[in-house]
Amino acid sequence: MRLSSIPHLLRCLCLPILILIGGQSAVAAPAQVLYPRPETAGDPRTDYPVTLLRLALAKSGGQFALQPTRETMLQGRALSELATGSGSPRVVWSMTSREREKALLPIRIPIYKGLIGWRIPLIHKQNPDLLKEVNTVDGLKTLRTAQGHDWPDTDILRAAQLNVSGVVGYESLFSMLHTQRIDYFPRSLAEIWAEIKNHSAKDIAIDTHVVIHYDTAFYYFVNNQDTALAQAIERGLEAAIADGSFDRLFYQNYANLIKRAELDKRVVIELPNPLLPPETPLGRKELWFRPAKTTNAGK
Repeated sequence: MRLSSIPHLLRCLCLPILILIGGQSAVAAPAQVLYPRPETAGDPRTDYPVTLLRLALAKSGGQFALQPTRETMLQGRALSELATGSGSPRVVWSMTSREREKALLPIRIPIYKGLIGWRIPLIHKQNPDLLKEVNTVDGLKTLRTAQGHDWPDTDILRAAQLNVSGVVGYESLFSMLHTQRIDYFPRSLAEIWAEIKNHSAKDIAIDTHVVIHYDTAFYYFVNNQDTALAQAIERGLEAAIADGSFDRLFYQNYANLIKRAELDKRVVIELPNPLLPPETPLGRKELWFRPAKTTNAGK
């Protein structure tokens, strides 16, 4: 063999190897999945849904890189950009409604097992017994409350004829309670203790007398055309339910909070949820949290 032919031979031998390596790299590249960066830096409400989503994607059989968006996003903007495909988020978690399930593709597995519908009121420290004598929905109608202007909760409370203001800006709601422009601010059992810790300077307290309850679900939502991602998330969540890792993660995060809420010692005020889509899987008992017992239920 002539020496001049050796470089050509080496190129021929190396080319298939380079193609193979390049092909493997392309296959192994994870798909980027962006979720909205929270409005408040270090917001603990993001920790659990991100961890659960990471678990689901890991169990889906695909390869994904889960990251927050570069800039913070209010919920309304995130949902709008997700629906139109005009922005960066590929997944948003939010409370479901008929309107949202038309605009977006829901993965109908409630990530908080319905815990988000168990609402404990925040009150001002000067009024610790504000709700002591409240036993029914009518007892709430004379009091002022507020929710996010684009939250389904706002419409649920209005449907029950409660005096509720829709407010732009999550932090504004705590300021309104601090300045007593509202009397109480219902928060989910999953959120309230972290929120009271983060707003300890605002003279607010957790009511010990009542809990407001309505059936609802927080889902992961994707764009209507992003069916592959929806299927991956659903596949991963179902796998986590089947092997018990979903419930383990849920109770690691919320068992102590559920115990701390002492639901059996509170008056339960039930509200209907006219926004709940008929496709909500209420018949799948394994998907929902239900307290062992409640007393003095009021309507």
